[in-house]
Amino acid sequence: MGAPDPWQGDPAATGAVPSGPGGLLDVLNVAAVLLDAEGRIDLWSPQAEELFGYSAEEALGRYAGDLLIDKEHLDTVLALFAQVMQDGESWAGVFPIRHKDGSSRLVEFRNMRLQDDQRDYWALGLATDQATLRRVERHLSLSAQLVSQSPIGLGMLDTDLRYISVNPAEERMNGVPAAEHIGRHVHEVLPFLDQSFEGAMRQVLASGVPILDQYTVGRTAADPDNDHAWSISFYRLESPNGKVLGVATSSVDVTDRHRAMEEQRRTALTLQRSLLPHPPPQRPGLDVAYRYRPAQATIEIGGDWFDVIPLAGDKTALVVGDVMGSGVGAAATMGQLRTATRTLGDLDLAPEQVLHHLDHITDGLDTIATCIYAVYDLHAAQCDVSLAGHLPPVLLHRDGTSELLNLPTGAPLGGCGVPFRTTRFDIEPGDQLVLYTDGLVETRHQPIDARLNALLDLLDDPDRSLDATCDLLLETLRPGGDHDDVALLIARASSYPAG
Repeated sequence: MGAPDPWQGDPAATGAVPSGPGGLLDVLNVAAVLLDAEGRIDLWSPQAEELFGYSAEEALGRYAGDLLIDKEHLDTVLALFAQVMQDGESWAGVFPIRHKDGSSRLVEFRNMRLQDDQRDYWALGLATDQATLRRVERHLSLSAQLVSQSPIGLGMLDTDLRYISVNPAEERMNGVPAAEHIGRHVHEVLPFLDQSFEGAMRQVLASGVPILDQYTVGRTAADPDNDHAWSISFYRLESPNGKVLGVATSSVDVTDRHRAMEEQRRTALTLQRSLLPHPPPQRPGLDVAYRYRPAQATIEIGGDWFDVIPLAGDKTALVVGDVMGSGVGAAATMGQLRTATRTLGDLDLAPEQVLHHLDHITDGLDTIATCIYAVYDLHAAQCDVSLAGHLPPVLLHRDGTSELLNLPTGAPLGGCGVPFRTTRFDIEPGDQLVLYTDGLVETRHQPIDARLNALLDLLDDPDRSLDATCDLLLETLRPGGDHDDVALLIARASSYPAG
């Protein structure tokens, strides 16, 4: 499994470190017996008393053969004893021993010759119950076979996160021979691993709580030109007496699944992008900028969309929606709702009527979606807005103040049958209307009110370009690793062109 741990440090400073009860030697209950050259018992360990049944007072000074061996085996034992004492060669084997209670049991022996400073010879016998030893051997053999034959990569690292052992599957995954793992830090062998993995292993060492199914993508020496994906779990290794030995890792190569899901994600992303306007049409009296960002921390995309729809009389519909779910199904549903929204927009319906029809359509699609539908009237300098379970838009005034519009939230699209309401407000040249999906502001770690306040704080400069504002919001509110898609649409009212 690996070379013995080298001694490091000053023995005087380090001192002895007790292992505590329950270690392997305690499991084996190894007994020690010292015989003089004549075969009399000179030393008798507590384990010998437990194994053979005789106390030290009963055993010391007696001939071991007479005390422990039946007469039918005595000649054989004496011959083996004489051979060890004469040649100095150790002997190991199994022999039937007579217990104090009269029973006979097989005991595994290791016998060797010792010499003291007076040049006298002694015989040291180490013994353990054969049944216990065989059970431990079977467990070790089974463990070794499971580790060596497992298709899952298994590694063991010490408390300094240096490799102690790896199985063949781990060796193949990493593309590094097993011998070149031993003694090296995990990042020396796997430099692609994110630092968070070392943090995870140290957390497991400290707490003893396993961390399961950490997903990572990278390259190893086994295939340095192509990315692979692994699911890695960490758990703490402890000896029977509770001593922390290190941390074990189990790695499953999920590259095929990863590549299949990446292909599915690319297909869905292509479908979704093909359904989004590129770029939105320029409308009289209205400047528009937009951004769409797919989730970076998941392999699937959502159903976020936005649209700018020309209406009669120099009116413009501004739409942002979010279909619940992810993947190709959500993208396809988004496409159907976008098409329906554009068709309904051509009918010059009020926003609440558009959402009413979309509600019935969404019910037939067996899904749920949120939506905001706003109609900007250039000549009236007004905007009509209706919400279907969507977050309210922000109005950034030309004087630099911003407000979260207080609108009836409504119910999400999907057959709830709740009526929608339209709210009208004035919008002057220079004012900006900011529409967005929840992926821009919602997180797992902060309340939504705090996130909406952060959005308002960023919308403080009406003279900043719309594209710069879009980038600022995404960079500040949605850093890398976000778990949701984001659709963002900003429209700024301008004067009606002369002529």
